[in-house]
Amino acid sequence: FIDEIHRFNKAQQDVLLPYVESGAITLIGATTHNPFFFINAPLVSRSQIVQLETLSEDAILTLLERARVLCAGELDKAIEIEADACRHLARMCEGDARKALNALEIALLTTPPDADGVVRIDQAATEESIQKKAVLYDKDEDSHHDTISAFIKSVRGSDPNAALYWLAKMLVAGEDPRFIARRLIILASEDIGNADPSALGLAVSAMRAVDFVGMPEARITLGQATTYLACAPKSNAAYMGLEKAMADIREGRTLAVPKHLRSASYKGAGTLGHEGYQYAHDFEGHVVDQEYMPTSTVYYEPTSEGYEARIQQRIEQWNQLRQKQRFQRKEASP
Repeated sequence: FIDEIHRFNKAQQDVLLPYVESGAITLIGATTHNPFFFINAPLVSRSQIVQLETLSEDAILTLLERARVLCAGELDKAIEIEADACRHLARMCEGDARKALNALEIALLTTPPDADGVVRIDQAATEESIQKKAVLYDKDEDSHHDTISAFIKSVRGSDPNAALYWLAKMLVAGEDPRFIARRLIILASEDIGNADPSALGLAVSAMRAVDFVGMPEARITLGQATTYLACAPKSNAAYMGLEKAMADIREGRTLAVPKHLRSASYKGAGTLGHEGYQYAHDFEGHVVDQEYMPTSTVYYEPTSEGYEARIQQRIEQWNQLRQKQRFQRKEASP
């Protein structure tokens, strides 16, 4: 077993190669660096790369409980750790078991037994031992839901300062950055929409960056995405239009597909009346006056915000072209 194998230079790594190839040794190397950059390619190609992930909070809690029992036996004294104190260590160690155990050891060494001879470790002791204050935030309870709600509503309300504050609270408390990024993607479509079509692309890019970079640097990407979305023009017109259309479907207002829009790609479609479709690109402005659904219901009503103002103008131009085509057909009819 070679720990920190990336510290071996190229020549030293090459020495290992024939022994690995012949099976004379079973090499196990550990490194905190990317092996594809720091380990020679021939050695990598003859190895199985196993990526170790950080421990989950539940795993850290299990580890801390085992350590408590072991220490109580070795020190021959009763040791109790408050549940909140354990959760604080598990959250603040960021998946690093060594950091959690070191902090627990410091807490044990600095906490005197009480009158009953029991070493009782509370949250204040763990905050001091790991040098991080607890944030009032529980990932599964009201604080979690309230904080993400405040964050989303601050972005929707175009307040970048409040949005950054709630983002910071979640990050310091150990919230999963991917959860935050997913919520920003939803917000980009729901609350910004076509007022700034690039907002969705930026949010998706932020999600990918968070996955690729990881914490703590991923916080920078989240900060950029948060401030951009908070300062972007807002519109929920696309979202509300879809909700209105889905409500019609759910309430039974289903419409048959007009025959000229039905598939005509198979033999015999014409005999079923699947004909008469007009190709929009053959007409002025690439728009043609034909029925696309047998109702005049309006679902999408673009606002005057951001890019949607241009969409609104374009729809008006299309309507004028359709009116012009209707007039021309009327004039041409006998």
